[in-house]
Amino acid sequence: MADLKYYDIIQKPVITEKSMNEMADRKYYFYVHPSATKNQVREAVEKMFEGTKVEKVNTMNVGGKRKRTRSFKYGKTADRKKAIVKLTAESKEIELFQGM
Repeated sequence: MADLKYYDIIQKPVITEKSMNEMADRKYYFYVHPSATKNQVREAVEKMFEGTKVEKVNTMNVGGKRKRTRSFKYGKTADRKKAIVKLTAESKEIELFQGM
């Protein structure tokens, strides 16, 4: 496994209606590196966003969808890994999601 730095682990936030509703419960959704572990995701969030303390991390592997090209051949979109990060009650909120 390659040596992953904390800025390589979190790729981008997941912006969906469900993820926006879950922010009221202090849960944030991110796409993460496919080989990242829960402990690595916890450390990356705490280092990238000052003042945050992670209570719990859930991860899931999301398979790519099957897509058809013009010539009736089939391909597949990339597989991804998603992480749901729950913050503690006394931690600061993540500023990235403010105003959405």
